[in-house]
Amino acid sequence: MAGNTFGQLFRISTFGESHGTAIGVILDGCPAQLPIDLEFIQSELDKRRPGQSKITTQRKESDTVQVLSGTFEGKSTGTPIAMLIPNEDQRSKDYSHNTDVYRPSHADYTYDAKYGIRDHRGGGRSSARETAARVAAGAIAKLLLKHYGIEIFAHVAAVGKITAPNLDGDNIAELLASREANIVRCADPATANQMIEFIDSVRKDGDTVGGKINCIIKNCPVGLGEPVFDKLHADLGKAMLSINAVHGFEYGSGFAGSDMRGSEHNDIFLATGDAPKTLTNFSGGIQGGISNGMEINFTVAFKPVATIMHNQQTINAAGEAAEIKGKGRHDPCVVPRAVVIVEAMAALVLADHLLRNKTSRL
Repeated sequence: MAGNTFGQLFRISTFGESHGTAIGVILDGCPAQLPIDLEFIQSELDKRRPGQSKITTQRKESDTVQVLSGTFEGKSTGTPIAMLIPNEDQRSKDYSHNTDVYRPSHADYTYDAKYGIRDHRGGGRSSARETAARVAAGAIAKLLLKHYGIEIFAHVAAVGKITAPNLDGDNIAELLASREANIVRCADPATANQMIEFIDSVRKDGDTVGGKINCIIKNCPVGLGEPVFDKLHADLGKAMLSINAVHGFEYGSGFAGSDMRGSEHNDIFLATGDAPKTLTNFSGGIQGGISNGMEINFTVAFKPVATIMHNQQTINAAGEAAEIKGKGRHDPCVVPRAVVIVEAMAALVLADHLLRNKTSRL
């Protein structure tokens, strides 16, 4: 299935299922001599792993990564980097009730209709468990971007209708410390407390809620992105929409820009004597599909997790009416654990375009 591969020069292929032996990724195209910080890769996986707090799934996975190839003496060798993350806490019996029943708003029916077979245990390949592989590869992409001074920061900007104030992205280190100080991963402490209380109340109701993640990219060089089909914002959008439960992507002014006049929306260039800057940044750091050197800013919207602990009407594989109720361990809100996934996918896109841009001119 070609749909398991992402990127052109900096390219990943992921494999594995939610209740299989392991999740894994093969990363091809990483330049040689890049220092590979295993502790950093593991720390990124720790931000995504289940069982972190009362507002996440209680599945217990250490998500301990094993690097199988592509490194020597702490550096990349230029050959494929293979990483494996064993599954340790599968409870397949939790899914015995939906062997032949389609869960509402899950991929059960569409996978069955497409392939004629599906792994009902946690959704198999459609499970968000697969994103652990992306985070591992994204950590290496971040190490490559760090070499060029590029920083990526994301945080939970909204849960349901609770919305955090817009961030000033000037001090990423400060924002990161503030984000990691709370279990919902919102960089605004006051809003974080409201979000945590709300998610916990939704969990106690046996229900779920959606949210939004805002991402800021600093120090991105001018020129990343292609002029037509591989525009930088288009590839970022594809990357974000490939994440489980994502239902929306907007960059810069986003949908709000459609309410404005051109005289309001145009980003006026300033004569600074150095690299060109703009007075505003409604373009979100991307113009004509190519980065312009300003801060890249985008937001990703996540739907509520589809598994709820309520009885719901559905159908079975024979097309007959049926009833189902969620069982097992599930996130009441996916966004706290998805922050690092958003960062990982953004890093993979930028790493790929960074390498591609080296061929753009003599």
